[in-house]
Amino acid sequence: MTLSFRLDPPVDPALRDGFLTLWTDVSNAGGAVGFVPPVTVEDIRPEWLKQLTALAEGQRRLLVGYDEDGRLAAAAFLTRNTHRLMRHWIWLYTVMVHPRHQGKGYGRDLLAAAEESARTLEGVEAIRLTCRGGLGLEDFYASCGYKEVGRVPGAIRVADGDDRDDITMLLPLN
Repeated sequence: MTLSFRLDPPVDPALRDGFLTLWTDVSNAGGAVGFVPPVTVEDIRPEWLKQLTALAEGQRRLLVGYDEDGRLAAAAFLTRNTHRLMRHWIWLYTVMVHPRHQGKGYGRDLLAAAEESARTLEGVEAIRLTCRGGLGLEDFYASCGYKEVGRVPGAIRVADGDDRDDITMLLPLN
């Protein structure tokens, strides 16, 4: 079984609820997606609203993956740069696969769908993302073709006494 991906799906109550549940479940499973567990849907909602604003303003694109039951199983945001000297690459943010689907290869599928989507954007030559150190994420992204191009030691404070590296990864599209 595989996921069915869609770029720029219509944002309706089903997508909203599915996305909030996905983000909450991924966060509570220890996923490095901007929160530290425990979190609730209500903790996530303000950040979702910020993302909706960026989507509405055309600053961000949403890529989602649905499982065989039609449930939201994976998602990521693609964001164009607004700086005139950096419009040739995009950011990939909040890359997540629901914990019930971990270990099925859906993370690789999501990254492949993000790469395919990025290739449809005029003038885009690369994808950049950042990830939290200490979880092996940089190894996963490297296995998908991304190269580590920068690291800021201790830049992410998960908790008092638990600082993690902020790692920048790059995937050239040429």
